[in-house]
Amino acid sequence: MRRTNKDRSESMRQALIEAGRALFIEKGYADTSTPEIVNRAGVTRGALYHHFEDKKDLFRAVVEREAGEIANDIDAAAPADDGPRQAILEGTKAYFDAMARPGRTRLLLLDGPAVLGKDIMRAIDRETSEATLKHGLQALLSKSDNKDNAETLAILLSAAFDRAALAIETGAERQRYEDAIASLIDGLTD
Repeated sequence: MRRTNKDRSESMRQALIEAGRALFIEKGYADTSTPEIVNRAGVTRGALYHHFEDKKDLFRAVVEREAGEIANDIDAAAPADDGPRQAILEGTKAYFDAMARPGRTRLLLLDGPAVLGKDIMRAIDRETSEATLKHGLQALLSKSDNKDNAETLAILLSAAFDRAALAIETGAERQRYEDAIASLIDGLTD
């Protein structure tokens, strides 16, 4: 079967994202050049600029894809039929599992804010894992005094998750952070 131009174009775009991801992790954003990216992807420089405005635009696509994959992992691991508390705790484990993928912490928590800025990173987070957390908190808090605070609590807990992921990557004991998150969640409904 013959591939369409659309298929070839999407394949080229994905090759650029994969090459960019690998190099951004290996070398960091600042030390990665566009010639290295196109060489690794096996495409022309023109192809890079056909799909992305510049290196920063490619980096944003990498970050958005990573954040989307994490949100999908959380959604898959946190079935709502076990109740909102258990869904949030399973989502916690899924988040830490997803952040353990090599390079994710650097891409999303270190280079992402430095390269894209806090506003863009907040928008990406708001659309991905924070949105999942917010829905879980809304379900958990639906009958509590904190029900109107779900959005604010999601922002605060999202920051706590990120700090925990950074600590875990540098050698902190993951179970301690999972237990701490469980304590925070339980404290919201007391």
